[in-house]
Amino acid sequence: MKASTEAAAKVDFSRIRYAQVWEDADVLLAALEVRPTDVVVSIASAGDNALALLGAGAARVIALDLNPAQLACLELRVAAYRVLSHPELLQLIGSRPAGPAQRAELYRRCRPLLGANVQGFWDMKPAAIAGGIGGAGKFENYFRLFRTRVLPLVHGRARRDELLRGGPPAVRDRFYRERWDTWRWRLLFRLFFSRFAMGRLGRDPEFFKYVEGSVAERILARARHAFIALDPADNPYLHWILTGTHGAALPWALRAENFERIRARLDRLEWHPLTLEAFLERDPQVLYDKFNLSDIFEYMTEENTAALLARLADASRKGGRLAYWNMLAPRWRPEALAPRLRRRPDLAEPLFAQDRAFFYSALQVEEVV
Repeated sequence: MKASTEAAAKVDFSRIRYAQVWEDADVLLAALEVRPTDVVVSIASAGDNALALLGAGAARVIALDLNPAQLACLELRVAAYRVLSHPELLQLIGSRPAGPAQRAELYRRCRPLLGANVQGFWDMKPAAIAGGIGGAGKFENYFRLFRTRVLPLVHGRARRDELLRGGPPAVRDRFYRERWDTWRWRLLFRLFFSRFAMGRLGRDPEFFKYVEGSVAERILARARHAFIALDPADNPYLHWILTGTHGAALPWALRAENFERIRARLDRLEWHPLTLEAFLERDPQVLYDKFNLSDIFEYMTEENTAALLARLADASRKGGRLAYWNMLAPRWRPEALAPRLRRRPDLAEPLFAQDRAFFYSALQVEEVV
C-alpha cells in the first residue's frame, strides 16, 4: 500500500502510514518462488515482506519507498534483527507484551546501528516505541480505533476470543451466521470502513481516486471470507486488528524458524528513498528477476499502469515475475502487453483464496515472456 510517482504529487508522505505490512508474505513468497540467484525489487513499506524475501533465499533484495518514514521502519527492523533475540524482536514490534521501559531499552540497544536521520526520527517517537513499533502507523491507529471504539459496541471480549479460537469450517460458518453477523456488526462495519472514514482516518483520500462502487461492501465480503473460509486462529493480521497483538500466529518474517535465516542474510538487503520509476531510470540496462509491487497500481490510471508494466517487462529477465495486489481498483497487464507479460491466474487465484490479509480484492501474478 505504497506510493507511485502519480500519487507522490498529491499525498503527504512525511509520516508512518503503515507500521507493518498488511500483505500476506506466505502468499507473496509462493507467488514469486524466489530462487537463490534472484535479485528482487520490493516496495519497502515497513519492511516485513522485504525481509521475508531475503529470508526465503534471494541473492539480493532492493527495497524502495518514497516515504523516508517507511524506510525508518525498515532500518529499525534490520537493527533489531542484528542485535536482539527473537523474543525481544517480538516485544519491540508489539507482537508480544512488554512494558514501556523494556521497549525503550530494546530501542536503545538498536539505536547505534541506525543512521543519524533515522536515530532522530525514532528519538522523537518515544510513545510509538513504548507501544510497540508495529502499531506506530496511521493505518494501525485506524485499527486501534476500530478495536477500542467500534468493536465493543458490537461484540464483547469473550465473543471476540471465541472468533479467534477458530475451529473446523462448519463451526466457523455457524458461529459467524448465528453469533457474529448481527445487524449492528454490518451497520458499524459499513460506516467505519466506508470510503470517507478510511480516507480520513486510515489511508488517504487520494488513494481512492480510481475506486468505483462501495468500499465497505467489498471489505465486508472479504472479512466474511477471512472469518469462515480461513481459520481466524491462524491469521496474524486478524489477531492484530482485533487484539493489538499477533497472538499465536505470526507473519512470515516474525516466525522463530525464520529469524536466523533473515539475520544471516541482512548484508544482502539494501534500501533507497526512490519511487520504482526513478529506480528503474537510474540504470536502464540492469535486469531483475522478481518484483514485489505491493498495490502501487491502486493509485495509478490505467494508462500509467500500462506504461509502468511495460517498463518492468523491459527491466526483467525472461521468466521473471511480478506480484501485486488489487485492493479496490482493478489493475492488471493490458492485452497490448500480452506478448511480453503472461498473466498467471492459475497461480494467483488459488493463492488469493488463502490470503489472510483480507482487505484486497485480487492478487495478480504476471510472468515475463
